Amino acid sequence: MKTKDILILVATMTGTALMAAEDIADFCNENDIKTKILEMDNIDINVLINSKFPILICSSTYGQGDVPDNAQDFYNNLKDKSPNLSHIKYALFGLGDMTYRDTFAFGGKKFSDLLESLNAFKLGNPFYHDASDGTLPEEVAVEWFKNNIIKKIKNT
Repeated sequence: MKTKDILILVATMTGTALMAAEDIADFCNENDIKTKILEMDNIDINVLINSKFPILICSSTYGQGDVPDNAQDFYNNLKDKSPNLSHIKYALFGLGDMTYRDTFAFGGKKFSDLLESLNAFKLGNPFYHDASDGTLPEEVAVEWFKNNIIKKIKNT
């Protein structure tokens, strides 16, 4: 990875969060930002702890407001070890469904809350896509990233 790079970590059950991450990565690559996408079941928390690049987390929500199965170990290990992540700048794109109002997008919200509690710096407000609104999450993800995050990434 080079200077204007971003590491994209994906928590997904059905692949929708990965599709959003891939579309954001395509947009980044078209705008001179190199990306690396890693699904959370293939990494340990040292990837985050040792990162020198901004992080984008794309996370869906599963069950009763849980992080997806592929991210459970990563999330729990990060929570248990509680490393200081003050060197991390992150953005978050969460997926949920307002039909489940009480736990809407809690997978992403849990990641954002955890990173913030570990002193990571938020690059703008997280975005939480609502599957019940009829929009495609990957299209909304790129628009959100383009309008709210890309300038902050380029200035890191």
